[in-house]
Amino acid sequence: MNINHDLEIARRANLKPITEIGARLGVPEDQLECYGRHKAKISAPFTGALQDRPDGKLILVTAMSPPPAGGGKTTTSVGLNDALCMLGKRSIVCLREPSLGPCFGMKGGAAGGGRSQVVPMEDINLHFTGDFHAIAAANNLLAAIIDNHIHHSNDLRIDLRRVSWRRVLDMNDRALRSMTLGLGGPANGFPRESGFDIVPASEVMAVFCLATSLPDLKARLNRMVVGQCRSGTLIRAAEFQVAGAMAVLLKDAFQPNLVQSVENNPALIHGGPFANIAHGCNSVIATRTALKLADYVVTEAGFGADLGAEKFCDIKCRQAGLTPSAAVLVATLPALRFHGGAPAKNLHVSNEDAVRRGLANLRRHVENLRGQFGLPVVVALNRFHTDTEAELALVAEVGDELGVEVVPATHWADGGAGAVPLAEAVIRAADSPPDGFRFLYPDDLSLRRKLETIATTIYRAGAVSTNVSIDRQLAKLEDAGFGHLPVCIAKTQFSFSTDPDQVGIADGHTLKVREVRLSAGAGFVVMICGDIMTMPGLPKTPSASGIDLDENGMISGLS
Repeated sequence: MNINHDLEIARRANLKPITEIGARLGVPEDQLECYGRHKAKISAPFTGALQDRPDGKLILVTAMSPPPAGGGKTTTSVGLNDALCMLGKRSIVCLREPSLGPCFGMKGGAAGGGRSQVVPMEDINLHFTGDFHAIAAANNLLAAIIDNHIHHSNDLRIDLRRVSWRRVLDMNDRALRSMTLGLGGPANGFPRESGFDIVPASEVMAVFCLATSLPDLKARLNRMVVGQCRSGTLIRAAEFQVAGAMAVLLKDAFQPNLVQSVENNPALIHGGPFANIAHGCNSVIATRTALKLADYVVTEAGFGADLGAEKFCDIKCRQAGLTPSAAVLVATLPALRFHGGAPAKNLHVSNEDAVRRGLANLRRHVENLRGQFGLPVVVALNRFHTDTEAELALVAEVGDELGVEVVPATHWADGGAGAVPLAEAVIRAADSPPDGFRFLYPDDLSLRRKLETIATTIYRAGAVSTNVSIDRQLAKLEDAGFGHLPVCIAKTQFSFSTDPDQVGIADGHTLKVREVRLSAGAGFVVMICGDIMTMPGLPKTPSASGIDLDENGMISGLS
């Protein structure tokens, strides 16, 4: 048996009772709602009573643009937290919850890897504490209420062509992207076109992750725009008097989930919007709770820094009043080879020329984090056994050139001990005199200018392309009072551009916007670019094909 396999390492972990993990943080046993021995939710009364405590330091873990297999950002977040705890620091890692879509699709789970995992890994990657199911139920309750209103009277005079609220499912299923509802005669409602999104792309997920309290959650649910009436007036969820029922479904889910790493260090895992099609950050309530309980909070933002880190800063930090102390930029030699043009099948084969070319991608992310957001940056070089000293030296040279520490880390193989030098560098960066954290754009900039600012400044696009319909929609949103909202760009994670095959740095490309969606409850406007889908499809051979259950109930194939 290969004990280096993630699932086997997770199963061999000597887990402590979750009440013991909570006690280390000062959370009394009676303020934990336990889901068995190793998972718990921290009660709302306890998190609400923490607000007068000072905040710890917030460390953002992000990454260079990833290759198809990813770059180990979650693994690095867990390893860094373990290393901080090993150094005697009071530290918590805050992560997003995995979606079943990637688990059974192509990307796999999101509990870390090797000896830098959060556990119980199987539970976390599957149903966990049921948060995603609650979010889907709340979303679909609103969808049912809307169609029920149309069926019985349509007193609001909803235009059936302009119902924007879609149903959701936490699974990749391209057949559900577009569909016709209400077929089968008058008893089944009025036929109309609609479709499904995946749960991590739903506005309820975004609301769930950005709300600061249960009253704020209800207020945001009420503000969500679900369609238009025939005169063009926007219709909000508040019109259907359903936010209370939705909040009831979300009440227990809204409490942060407490688990532990393989090394028995605390982790809060809560909420899970994708960063390529949503805002990509764990919940504000979990991050705020961690900041009150620890001296250091390690949190990740999805995919590369052009997506996750930008949205973390311009959406989450803006709305929640958070100020990160430092950023960790995760890089790997396979990712550098990928962005240097090496074939995907050869990313674990030494290739100094490809690494040298791929370093342009790393350099740009460092420049963005430091120059645009004012964040001290440490580069975490996530080591693989196929790395060569000559290639590592190339990365170190770029670090010297940029004036940032590049720290090789072996946390996948060695756990927290393999990330101690990284943790020491992060402490130095977090304690350094700040340049002054800042947002990329002010609130009063127009939606079009915000879009152009992100495109030209972060992506280095040469132009932004919109059609007449998009321009009219943006103007209408401005006129309706939504111009102050931040912008959430949905695009591929593999490139600075909207073309996943345009690797490296992609200068002078055109960012093409094909759809605009208002997320009034979440508090941002989504710009969907390129071929990105809010309901992903499965690959030719999905991961589900290799997942199985034996006669003793033991799972295999989960990663």
